Amino acid sequence: MTRGWEPGTQYNHGDVVSYNGSNYKIIQPHRSQGDWTPDVTPALWGKIPGGGHGQQQGHCPPPQQSHGHQNQAPPAYQAPQNQQPLNNDNKTQGQGPEPQKSGNDSDSDGEGGKKWYKDSKKLLGLAGGLVGGAALVGGAVAAYKHYDKKKDQKEWLEDAQARTMAVRSGQSSDPVNWVLGDGKNIPFNAIPGGKENNSVLYISRGFHKGSTTPGKASAALKTGAVIGYAHDEVDLAQYEILVGDSRAVRWIPAAGKLNIQALGARPVQGGVDTDGTPLFVVRANIKGGVHPGKASEKLKGAFIPYGGGEEEVQNYEVLCFA
Repeated sequence: MTRGWEPGTQYNHGDVVSYNGSNYKIIQPHRSQGDWTPDVTPALWGKIPGGGHGQQQGHCPPPQQSHGHQNQAPPAYQAPQNQQPLNNDNKTQGQGPEPQKSGNDSDSDGEGGKKWYKDSKKLLGLAGGLVGGAALVGGAVAAYKHYDKKKDQKEWLEDAQARTMAVRSGQSSDPVNWVLGDGKNIPFNAIPGGKENNSVLYISRGFHKGSTTPGKASAALKTGAVIGYAHDEVDLAQYEILVGDSRAVRWIPAAGKLNIQALGARPVQGGVDTDGTPLFVVRANIKGGVHPGKASEKLKGAFIPYGGGEEEVQNYEVLCFA
């Protein structure tokens, strides 16, 4: 007999549950919440035709283990039906136009022709910021929310939960999105950002002392994720991780202080520093490994959390839209 759906339960690939007389098969592994019922979360559950008939629930080994994960291809991106893409020319709430793939940097934010990467409070990119009041989205292109340094991470966490719910319920049409991480449990479609020894390092970001900072996540890390802040490596149990179709992004070489115009592509924004400076997702080679971190137009190079501190690296790669 198929087990009934329950909140607060970790569901993995192969799981089947019953809810309100219907059976549902897992699409996206996740830990269920009270309002994430199968009938209202089509991004998480697929309804099995034929009413209450379906296979018995089982628990297949989750594919989010760090060892061997790199061999699994990410799912192909498909935009939800009857949904307006978020990366169109809608300029409400500070949202700007989609950039040309030729690398033309004449993008504006709809307010006097400012360059999209010059306005730190309405910066475009893979931001997961505030759009339409409480309607938060997880991916690009969205206005990025700059949090007040004096506030704790409660507001950030609430926004991250809303972003995650938007992605899980199919409200985001973006190929890559930020969703809440769960300790050392890495989502099966997390975007790889590097490798150390036999562990894949994924792209994460977290809130710390007023900043939202890009870093790395892995099942091999103490709490699941780390970021670098003020030359320290900060362990995070609450963080966001970048998920989706890895074919939608690519790595572009850079050196020294980040020159966005020279990239020829739109970089993925991972957050903002305490002074409002945009922080972008990068990676660099350190002692035989490849580690994700941050870079900006103010920093002298890439800063990578490593070995309890931060490593300043002059040659690195920037994550950009493909």
